[in-house]
Amino acid sequence: MVHWTGENSSVILILTKYYHADSNKVLESSLWRSSDYGSTYTKLNLMPGTTIIVTNFYICPTNKKKVILVSSSINERDQMLFISTDEGSSFQRQPVSFTVDTLLFHPSEEDKLLAYSKEAKLYISTDLGHKWTLLQERVTKDRVFWAVTGADVDPDLVHMEIQDIGGGYLYVTCLIQNCSDKMVTAQFLGKIDHNSLSVQDEYIFVKVTTGNRTKYYVSYRRNEFVQMRFPKYALPKDVQIVSTDENQVFLALQEWYQTDTYNLYQSDPQGVYYSIVLENVRSTKQPEENVLIDILEVRGIKGVFLANQKIDGKVMTLITYNKGRDWEPLAPPTTDMNGKPASCKQPDCHLHLHLRWADNPYVSGTVHTKDSAPGLIMGAGNLGSQLVEYKEEMYITSDCGKTWRQVFEEEHHILYLDHGGVIVAIKDTSIPLKILKFSTDEGRTWSIHNFTSTSVFVDGLLSEPGDETLVMTVFGHISYRSDWELVKVDFRQSFPRQCTEADYDSWKLTDLQGEKCIMGQERMYRRRKESSFCIKGKSYTSALTDKPCQCTEKDFACDYGFERAPSLRLEGDRCYPDFWHDPDAPPENCHLGHSYKSSTGYRKVITNVCEGGLNKEQSAKQHSCPLLPPRGLQLGIKGQMLAVAPGDDITFIVHQEQGDTTSTRYQVDLMDGVRAIYENLTVTDEPIQHRYEKPGVYRVNVKAENSAGHDQATLYIQVTAPLQDVHLEVVPIAGRNQEVNLTAIVLPTEANLTVFYWWIGDNLQPKLSLENSLITRFSEEGEVPVTVQASNGRSMVQDSKIIIVYDHFQVIPLSFSRNLDRFNPNIPEWRQDVGQVVTKILAKVSIINTQTLELCLFYRVPTIKQVLSENNVSFIVRGGLRVLVTLADSDRGDSLMHPWLRFRKLPGRNVYAQMHNEKEQEMTSPVNHSEDTQNIIQGEEFIDDDLDSQTLGVVLSINSRELHSYLTS
Repeated sequence: MVHWTGENSSVILILTKYYHADSNKVLESSLWRSSDYGSTYTKLNLMPGTTIIVTNFYICPTNKKKVILVSSSINERDQMLFISTDEGSSFQRQPVSFTVDTLLFHPSEEDKLLAYSKEAKLYISTDLGHKWTLLQERVTKDRVFWAVTGADVDPDLVHMEIQDIGGGYLYVTCLIQNCSDKMVTAQFLGKIDHNSLSVQDEYIFVKVTTGNRTKYYVSYRRNEFVQMRFPKYALPKDVQIVSTDENQVFLALQEWYQTDTYNLYQSDPQGVYYSIVLENVRSTKQPEENVLIDILEVRGIKGVFLANQKIDGKVMTLITYNKGRDWEPLAPPTTDMNGKPASCKQPDCHLHLHLRWADNPYVSGTVHTKDSAPGLIMGAGNLGSQLVEYKEEMYITSDCGKTWRQVFEEEHHILYLDHGGVIVAIKDTSIPLKILKFSTDEGRTWSIHNFTSTSVFVDGLLSEPGDETLVMTVFGHISYRSDWELVKVDFRQSFPRQCTEADYDSWKLTDLQGEKCIMGQERMYRRRKESSFCIKGKSYTSALTDKPCQCTEKDFACDYGFERAPSLRLEGDRCYPDFWHDPDAPPENCHLGHSYKSSTGYRKVITNVCEGGLNKEQSAKQHSCPLLPPRGLQLGIKGQMLAVAPGDDITFIVHQEQGDTTSTRYQVDLMDGVRAIYENLTVTDEPIQHRYEKPGVYRVNVKAENSAGHDQATLYIQVTAPLQDVHLEVVPIAGRNQEVNLTAIVLPTEANLTVFYWWIGDNLQPKLSLENSLITRFSEEGEVPVTVQASNGRSMVQDSKIIIVYDHFQVIPLSFSRNLDRFNPNIPEWRQDVGQVVTKILAKVSIINTQTLELCLFYRVPTIKQVLSENNVSFIVRGGLRVLVTLADSDRGDSLMHPWLRFRKLPGRNVYAQMHNEKEQEMTSPVNHSEDTQNIIQGEEFIDDDLDSQTLGVVLSINSRELHSYLTS
């Protein structure tokens, strides 16, 4: 990483980093500083005696003397910033409590900057990074934008994409002074796709995918979002914004039938209506899913673009001079680099260029242009019928693509100095070099210069800031294990003087056909004479004169819904309406009392300045706006939360995609007795605010109606408190293929509209129910885990249990004395403790050999029955009261209210049993299971007394009202 700090400064900062070959982790970094244009460098020791890793550094764009380094310790635990206000001459250390990922300086105020952390949090500093305040959480990386000057009213506004608590992503804004959740403003009604927010100049873009259809929306000059209108059956798979300057959106759209190409579209000034300008532009998918579109905006002359079109597997380079209205192949040079006639003849052979950008940020792109050098284009490519990947000869034009010259047979790194007055070229090769080539006559002749005595592997070129600079740095390495070598090259001493007006002549911009009127004007540019050997300097300007032309057919492009059909070219260069488009239909924003013009099929090319002459829009018919019925009515909530707590403030927002809003009546019913009628309702100016006090489900309805028709929208609001807990009540033992009831008790008990997810066994697909109970069967023996999740939209709680499934088991009723009722706290832990106490007593008084005294013991059935019959099982509860445990009388009708012992005929196996308190209020259940209980007790699966000789296992456990399926009050 190499940076010149200040404008016209002599200071260079260089950061070198060494990575681990396998993990790509930074192992070591060094910061170097030069204050003499790169002649000498000093290694900066930021913290003597400490090893730190500088991961990045940032230079303030409005005051390049201010620099911030982002660093961490060698263990990556402690991170800090190093802040400089003197171009890196000295640094002040500032620890930070978060892990910095990127910094973003304010575009106009030099001490304000945003920091995005690796924890997806956004922080703000107003004192150049000394103090930080958390601005917002759950922020999407690289989807944070400062206010745009001229478009946003407040310069302290921040645009961001954040993840909503309830899922999905939102486009929100806030001021840096207060960006709490309550002060964040949702600028788009509804959720947006992840990583889709883009703020560029006067336009803001988002996209929304529903099912398999994606819609794109644009806001122009911060007005309401409007759906971007592409040709009806374009059906975009992906959209890439190419440019948004000059009051127009230029984008690449991949349609449903395309795989490695995109179509180019241009918009009206609002960025809403799009017309196609070029089909099948080649695209390349890079690592991390980045897409490169083979289109290049030529810097220095507005309206000129290069694009690589791919048809039937062949790639050809095309150029336009009028923002895509017309495209033509590049004319090949007439001679080769040695002056011999070229064998390439039109129309079968043209010049083709590689438009992709180099991966290395310190070398020029494959095609190099510059704002201060209009008309100068230099790039790698080949002559022939198509672009060939492995051919990278170098070509140059100084008249913006009208005529080309070959300069090298191999690709070179390129650097423009002194407004293009000096062109530097170094061969792009894997072998070490020590010479460079330079030209002072726009590539017509080249000189050789030994920039070093020892050959180096060249990594890149860097010029001093400013278009007028004549100082550059070559950086590379002598061997792959050595540090960087930096070589300063200064061309200032090569020129004897500054240029005067006599050293310049002029050239007139024309297209390939020689047409002088381009974008509605004739443009003249200044250039240095070939014979003049002088410095252009800081005061040089390239633009000379411009004169508007009369309008002709070439100044008009096809309007939305129209296109030029190649098969109908014999009938003239006309724009034909697509079959789905009605040119006389009123626009969506047409209001009663206003008028509109139906399209003639043409619109003037944006930023075209022609005057008079032909007007292709003149024949447009004037129509009165009819009263349009409301269509596409939508009802949403600010913040997108459809489940709220009682007493929460709710802001409803009404949105209407089509129809006349000025003459439409809106009836709003909030379903709790509140109704309202709105006239001339707007989307954001009159939000509907409300507060529901009682829990419940409310169906909010909005009806829009005028004399032409009506539309309505409905929204369901759940008003409920968050869930606190859920208890899963199940019997711990179940018979194979017998019905088992699973019951979930939710707190608070008045929770409404709770959805229950039941996971049974190892099945990853849950069963869903709106009831809090589920009847199921188990077909296999063994331990079966059961989990329930309860969700009411605002929260989710979970509980799990294990059920042991056997072929057969026996139930023995137990009875507890009434003393147990007095101190029953009705919690699961209480029952578990009682179960453990009874288990231990049985083990002790039965004199049975046990492996563990917790929950498991081995015994014979008659022994246990005898112990219980002799009243030998009792324990003490609070207050010294004794509780007696006996066998329940199976002949009594109330025996079903007593706990049970369950036995299974299986030597050496554990068998679970359960006890339940007989308090009536604890036996309640939303489902009556008394019949199920009788069937289980009286069923043939139970073991009779003839099993006395069998050795059986028992576990006594008390749990949270788990016998709903066996007991009823």
